Amino acid sequence: MLKNAAIIKKLTLEQKAALMSGQGEWKSYAVNNQVPAMFLSDGPLGLRKQSGAGDHLGLNGSEPATCFPSSATLANSWNLEVVEDVGQALGKEAQALDVHQVLGPGLNIKRNPLGGRNFEYYSEDPYLAGKLAGRVIRGIQANGTIATPKHFAVNSQETRRMASNSVVDERTLREIYLTNFEIAIQEGNPKSIMTSYNEVNGTYTNESHHLLQDILRQEFGFDGYVVTDWGGDNDHIAGIKNGSNLVMPGLKQPGAREVIAAVQEGRLDEAVLDQRVDELLNVVLSSNATKKNDAIKVDWDHQHQVAYQAALKSIVLLKNEADVLPLTQETRVALIGDFAANPRYQGAGSSLVNTKNLETLKDTAQAHGVTLAGYAQGYKRVGQSDPALIAEAKDLAIKSDVVVLNVGLNEVSESEGMDRKDMTMPANQVELIQELSQLDQKLVVVLSAGSPVEMPWLDRVDAVVHGYLGGEAGAGAMWEVLTGAYNPSGRLAETYPMSYADVPFGEEFPAHRRNSYYKESLFVGYRYYDKAQKAVRFPFGFGLSYTSFTYDNLSVNDQGVEVKVTNSGQVAGTETVQLYIGKAETNILRPAKELKALPKLA
Repeated sequence: MLKNAAIIKKLTLEQKAALMSGQGEWKSYAVNNQVPAMFLSDGPLGLRKQSGAGDHLGLNGSEPATCFPSSATLANSWNLEVVEDVGQALGKEAQALDVHQVLGPGLNIKRNPLGGRNFEYYSEDPYLAGKLAGRVIRGIQANGTIATPKHFAVNSQETRRMASNSVVDERTLREIYLTNFEIAIQEGNPKSIMTSYNEVNGTYTNESHHLLQDILRQEFGFDGYVVTDWGGDNDHIAGIKNGSNLVMPGLKQPGAREVIAAVQEGRLDEAVLDQRVDELLNVVLSSNATKKNDAIKVDWDHQHQVAYQAALKSIVLLKNEADVLPLTQETRVALIGDFAANPRYQGAGSSLVNTKNLETLKDTAQAHGVTLAGYAQGYKRVGQSDPALIAEAKDLAIKSDVVVLNVGLNEVSESEGMDRKDMTMPANQVELIQELSQLDQKLVVVLSAGSPVEMPWLDRVDAVVHGYLGGEAGAGAMWEVLTGAYNPSGRLAETYPMSYADVPFGEEFPAHRRNSYYKESLFVGYRYYDKAQKAVRFPFGFGLSYTSFTYDNLSVNDQGVEVKVTNSGQVAGTETVQLYIGKAETNILRPAKELKALPKLA
């Protein structure tokens, strides 16, 4: 039964057909005074509202907006309240900027560490990804803004992303690549969902009755509308038949004529078209597109504070030899690395934000009580080794007590539209680490990257702090951790293998022909390394603290699990209790353990 039958009855076939595709790059189609147009905007990490020439690749400019930490960063917080706060801030900013629908969060599974958009996704684990996305969705939609989890589904590579067929068995499909969406839908109740470009087992996701009807609507209980990725429409009529509601960007008159002809020729039942229109109208007519928001303004200070708190609670301490951290006020610090003055704080592509209020390690050092011996660039962001820059960095280093070196992956390494070529860091940065490690000064490495890197240099440095891509306020948050004003509480949401050679079927990623075979089945990320008993650089869930915690009185019963956690150190801190389950004796092939709960205790 149609919920908007009275409105649909008044619409002509031409109008109903036109509603199935957008009106330009970012707007849905409007029908007189009956159906308003919605403005949709990229927004997983911050809004990318384009008022001028539109594109979906982050090429043209956009209005200033708050840049929040990337999803890969937020996942390291393991903190549902933190991500919901970010969602609420996104929703408020969207409303103030007359954006009715935010295209995010992205929650695809990180199948391989070289995935080009891994910085936009939460985790290799579907439970963690789903729980976090559910809370972000709740936050975004708290004020009526529409959230759009993406990309549904089994979207794991950027190479041939519009012409790739993910070949995956049904059990793996459901346990690994759909569980994240199921949790996010049931806990966040998103009003929209975006399909992916790829095929799954020979059928484009936007035309898959199995995905869009059997699973999404019938099993998961999704009651919103389905939108394509930009340019992700392969067969418009097949999409409508099987559950897709809106093609973006607009197909304009040819799209409408195609639908009209299909109805008139009996290839598309008008009752099915009415159902798709009804599903779309349910969302449009309940959205902020029906309201005027002229009085709503952005509180930029509040937005920046939300971004700061999110970055702060997502920083991961990976190594702290001989307690070189936290730094004291008496410590003379040599700040080295181009990223320290020109931060790497977000990814590239459709998520690129025109940042409103960007901080840098160099500019915020004094405000956080850091005594700087000076700053040196150390390396070129993109290019070969520069002996003069290395010499300058070493000269500064010997005048200090501790070197804080900011390195990681540059923008060329992580971007929508391309996958990474390897897991290595730029060679000139690795060379600088080696040179500085030969000095007497303590060496603290601050990493900036949205995905794992190989660390052959790890034994040569004293400490490693990973800020991932911390957004506009990441620099201030990093100093808070380095100086001990905040005890790091982040935990890795993905595994760091010793080298890329350890990644299962890594030589086959990304697939360069049509079929991408998911040969590893269920054994993605830690599920593989645990089962294969293969050593890793840093395991899933890993993170150090400036204090220590003891676990006592573990009890398991039908109601759940209880454990007493005590801060047994000298510094206040937060522990992340991670519950994994496994079954030792089974005739079914299973991972050794799987994450099933993540309470956060203070």
